[in-house]
Amino acid sequence: MTSAIDAVMTAIDAPKQPRGGVLTVLILEMHQRQTAFWGWTQAEWLEILCASKETYERNHPTVIGDSRHFLVAGMYLLRVFDEFRKLGIIDRAALSCRIFGRWRVEGAIKRVVELIRSWGYGRSKAQEVQWAVCTALLANKSPHLEDLTVSLLEAERSATTMDSHRASIGVLSRALAGLRIIPQALPSRCHNPSAGNPRNGVAPEWVKWVDRWRATSTLQPSSRNRHHTYLLKAARWVTGTHPDCTSPDQWTRELAAEWVAVVCRMNIGDWTQKDKKYLKHLGKPLSAKSRAHHLSSLSTFFRDIQEWEWIPRRFDPRRCFAVPRSLRALISPNPRVIADDLWAKLLWAGLNLTEADLTTSYKCATHYYPLAMFRALTVVWLFCGLRVDEIRRLRVGCTREQWNKSTELSVGICNLDVPVNKTSRAFTKPVDQIVGEAIRGWETQRPEQPAALDDKTSELVNFLFMFRGHRIAGKYINDTLVPVLCKKAGMPTKDARGNITSHRARSTIASQLFNAKEPMSLFELQKWLGHKWANSTQYYLDISPTKLANSYRDAGYFARNVRAIEVLIDRDVVKSGTAAREPWMYYDLGHGYCTFDFFEQCKFRMVCAKCSFYRPKASTEAQLLEGKSNLMKLRQGIPLTENERAAVDDGAEAMENLLKQLVDVPTPGGSTPRQLHPSGLVQLNVTPTKLISNEGGDDGARMG
Repeated sequence: MTSAIDAVMTAIDAPKQPRGGVLTVLILEMHQRQTAFWGWTQAEWLEILCASKETYERNHPTVIGDSRHFLVAGMYLLRVFDEFRKLGIIDRAALSCRIFGRWRVEGAIKRVVELIRSWGYGRSKAQEVQWAVCTALLANKSPHLEDLTVSLLEAERSATTMDSHRASIGVLSRALAGLRIIPQALPSRCHNPSAGNPRNGVAPEWVKWVDRWRATSTLQPSSRNRHHTYLLKAARWVTGTHPDCTSPDQWTRELAAEWVAVVCRMNIGDWTQKDKKYLKHLGKPLSAKSRAHHLSSLSTFFRDIQEWEWIPRRFDPRRCFAVPRSLRALISPNPRVIADDLWAKLLWAGLNLTEADLTTSYKCATHYYPLAMFRALTVVWLFCGLRVDEIRRLRVGCTREQWNKSTELSVGICNLDVPVNKTSRAFTKPVDQIVGEAIRGWETQRPEQPAALDDKTSELVNFLFMFRGHRIAGKYINDTLVPVLCKKAGMPTKDARGNITSHRARSTIASQLFNAKEPMSLFELQKWLGHKWANSTQYYLDISPTKLANSYRDAGYFARNVRAIEVLIDRDVVKSGTAAREPWMYYDLGHGYCTFDFFEQCKFRMVCAKCSFYRPKASTEAQLLEGKSNLMKLRQGIPLTENERAAVDDGAEAMENLLKQLVDVPTPGGSTPRQLHPSGLVQLNVTPTKLISNEGGDDGARMG
């Protein structure tokens, strides 16, 4: 026994005093337990080594020197005890150097630290990663990084309780992936301690079915997780109300109809785990869109397991779980566009960002991301109209170098390559030149980052907004970027339509492009936004009141149904008392005047037949009338019939049809157009009739 202890103490280069202390502890404990040290259990070793250095020294007062550290290293090499994780605070770097040799451990640490420092990590994170490297080497019982595996790193991260240590193991996994030692880094874990186990209250048989479906489905991970949550909620309802229904193959149409009714009346918190973040909304009705998602999840689930022949087909899921008409009526486009004045403030804030505007923490005096990256991310969010997932998955070199300068406004346009998204393939869209300049400015400062897996395309790509080995978080824009811009602009993070979120910028940009002076059409916006269907684009458009008013005014609805015509009154004739014998009221037809007192009732008012009441402007009488200075000008509204509106709006063909209908209709003078033209040809005046709009302008409608 003594020779083995001496050999291992020599191997770890233990000084004389700690070596004697190790031997003393072993001899005393073996005497007390009456067994050799290689026969002790792990629990006995933990009792001897204690959970802390202070407790160890208190239990072994006769031992001089720090023998605990060397005792742990020696027993590790002898493969007697390796539960170093249960020893509390212990210098794992020093322990691994004693066991594997300082030069080996320092070489492994140097490889990892140099790589992550090139990615942008600081000294504090490098020190934390040093702990992770030593822990992984001790757990793997090998000083070589090439021997580490993904499963071992995942096990160590699960066994670690401190958040900083778990994060350090994640950084180590990214470094090992960058060194091509492991195939891919560990996935990020979003742990919510306030949320309970989603399987609580669900029958075990239902849990197996739902988990089996999620493992088999080919939907995107986010869609599978959303459906999984809704399926567990439905399974919890079935377990609570129909305990005899223990699997999906027992589901009937009657049960499906009952679930549809429950969903239509469901409130927040019903049949789910209570989460602290939902307590303030607890008991409020679910939104119509959320209820529709609940029904579509059940429809997808039963449709899949029926097509996969896991259960017999007993009903049609598409019909039984179809969204009721009353619920569909509540789902309508709601762009939630940010008001123009607030959006202008956000634009100003985004274009004038400084280092002092960025958030900091007590651990670091600077923001987590560099200012150049934050600026580029802000400009992309403000000008490109992209989804969060598209922004996070933009790749290095996504802007084209060809700048197309506008000759009028001197505004440059560059092309932005948008990656594959949920509705379309990868495409290219034009954006403002400032976007390309901001992205190129970040690319010149961007540290070299490892290639990461694009979960949509399964490709290893270089993401643009990647720093310290990982991309920006999905909630970074909502939780950090938007509050920074709102604080810079001096405005709240909420407006009349709710919280200012990343997706509202997409609706705002699309609506402004649609309401511009030279607007983009619906199909152009569909292409620019990357939508597969045009009806999806309508959910992002909000027509401004100004554009709506201008369009209504340009349509001329009132002028189309009620026209206005100038009326001249000869005051001399009226004052002299000869108005009963001479014409005193003249309707200006453009090509002449009509002296018929009831012109608004005349059937020929749009197509004058030149009856006895007609005075052509070329005559001397008309010229004298125009020359009188005491004429009074009025305007009179003339409601038009359907045929007359067609003649005004559609031109000569409709006018000819109107003429043919009036061939045998008497004029105010008594004769018909056929009698006025015995030749049989209805030669009516085709000179345009001048019609004045109610607003005082010429509406351009002239009829003969």
